Amino acid sequence: MKKGLIIRHVPFEGIAGFRQPVEDAGYHLDRIDVTDPDFARVNFNTPDLLILMGGPMGVYERDAHPWIDCEIDRLASRISLGLPTLGVCLGAQMIAAAMEATVYSGAAKEVGFAPVALSEAGAVSPLRHVEGVPVLHWHGDTFPLPEGVELLASTDAYRHQAFRRGPEVLALQFHAEMGEDPRFEEWLDGSDDYVGQAGLTVDQLRGQHDRHGPGAVKAGRAMVAEWLEGL
Repeated sequence: MKKGLIIRHVPFEGIAGFRQPVEDAGYHLDRIDVTDPDFARVNFNTPDLLILMGGPMGVYERDAHPWIDCEIDRLASRISLGLPTLGVCLGAQMIAAAMEATVYSGAAKEVGFAPVALSEAGAVSPLRHVEGVPVLHWHGDTFPLPEGVELLASTDAYRHQAFRRGPEVLALQFHAEMGEDPRFEEWLDGSDDYVGQAGLTVDQLRGQHDRHGPGAVKAGRAMVAEWLEGL
């Protein structure tokens, strides 16, 4: 059986809706938190599939989070070998950093459910499943596009919403895995200020989640399923 490893940066940002298509594709999933003492010894090149999820920290907060450098170094090795890797939000930023792009704080917070605009490459990629679908955005960091990748999706606020390198590496700033997971309430807890910086209230965001969440997850699952089929 194929092995998949989830890198979890905080307990409430797990694989959520993406679990189904990954397991349906025949992967046995394991998970490790970056706070686990064993994390520093994990060989990133061993799993058939590596999945890096989100988190509230920035890639540039390396003094506060010493595991960041360790993660980026091992991720760079995996990417150089062309091994299947999926990154979501912070995970996408980690991929960009591993490919020598500088991650930095953007001009504004982008929070809420809204569609992404697909590039020509994105329209014929697995991202075609999310075209026109409001998906969850929750970030304020960005990066220049790494060399040798294709831009797949953008928004008005942040141009680099998704990119890929070949069929193996897929990086998504948005959260198409979220929309049905009850842990979303943990995202909202204590987030009034962060959400407010994007011009929303927590109650408004909760309402968006209730309206758009199931459709976002359905589209996200189809996207990931097609990506896995193409590996």
